[in-house]
Amino acid sequence: MALIKKPVKGMKDVMPKEMEIRAYVQNLIRETYEGYGFTQIETPCVESIENLCSKQGGENEKLIFKIMKRGDKLRLSEAQSEADLTDTGLRYDLTLPLSRYYACHSSELPTPFKALQMGNVWRADQPQKGRFRQFMQCDIDILGDASNLAEIELILAMSTVLGKLNFKDFNIRYNDRRMLKAMASYAGFAEEDYDSVFITLDKMDKIGTEGVKECLVADGYEPAKVEKYLALFDGLEKAADGVEYLKETLGEFLPAECYTNLTEIADSVNSAKTTDFTLLFDPTLVRGMSYYTGTIFEVELKEFGSSCGGGGRYDKMIGRFTGQDTPAVGFSIGFERIITILLDNGFTVPGSQDKVALLLDKGLAGDKLSAAMKDAESLRKEGKKVLVVRMNKNKKFQKQQLEESGYKEFKEYYAEELKN
Repeated sequence: MALIKKPVKGMKDVMPKEMEIRAYVQNLIRETYEGYGFTQIETPCVESIENLCSKQGGENEKLIFKIMKRGDKLRLSEAQSEADLTDTGLRYDLTLPLSRYYACHSSELPTPFKALQMGNVWRADQPQKGRFRQFMQCDIDILGDASNLAEIELILAMSTVLGKLNFKDFNIRYNDRRMLKAMASYAGFAEEDYDSVFITLDKMDKIGTEGVKECLVADGYEPAKVEKYLALFDGLEKAADGVEYLKETLGEFLPAECYTNLTEIADSVNSAKTTDFTLLFDPTLVRGMSYYTGTIFEVELKEFGSSCGGGGRYDKMIGRFTGQDTPAVGFSIGFERIITILLDNGFTVPGSQDKVALLLDKGLAGDKLSAAMKDAESLRKEGKKVLVVRMNKNKKFQKQQLEESGYKEFKEYYAEELKN
């Protein structure tokens, strides 16, 4: 059987140049988030299948890479369904593992707990540019804080990271699941229909208001309710302040704390931000995860043309493990999409150490070899990155390859003195 050289579909090998950028961005994210008081943790990449299939991950639960039982637990002859064959799976995000982690260790952690987590996740998704089946997520979450101070901190920390990567004039859209429900209730939709209505609403940026109308009517909803619902969005287009307009229009359907939450977040972020971005209230923002309970947000980088990160409040998830609800809110930055943009733009890591290559003649040995190695250590003490390699026959081509890897200085060592 012939071996296959290419990586599995949707996964990729990372070349040295990209790896250098990835390491730089990860370090920048870590340092920035730690400056906001977040503490790095780590969770296993494998979770119990009961946790992964707990109906909290939305569509992602259909994309789980499941792991077969092993040893005596795997009884193929007795299996009647897939559930009999698997007991674990690869995590599809970092939020569910964090919730399990906190439920297990909360007595050992401060309250509120500001968690920073970076790691690979896996989804059996359809690969495309900037989207892979194995990809890095970089999350920050605040657990145990029910106030909107948590949302404000998340938005400021995340936007600071993007500013340090020289992204400017981007948008952070925000909404509240309670606002979505209030608008649906005002229009007359039943609570059990909310998720279906929101799934259609989430397509508005692609199919427009008329498209949403056609889909809702086709799904069997009363045209009068659909008209009343979509009239809210028509009014929003003319309103100077969307949150204020909906407060006045929805009246008792909108909880007062929802209005206060959104206005305080906007006022605080806009007054404290140090990065050039626009905070936009977007009542069509849904976010697909079913575990969101309050504020939701999403970042759009114009260079990519779509979402490059998002998150929200999920106050019910930890309670699924403990039986007691715990306030929680988090944000995941679109690491892979950011890396894609940086690579497309020819990004180079700033302030990189000087890279020196010492090329040693094949016959170099004894005292001359020792002297070359001593030179290499001296250069490293000066803060330079030093590569020591044997000289190839085609020295010119060897240097060209090293130059492409960032080496700008070369020192050559020969066994015999070169004659002119």
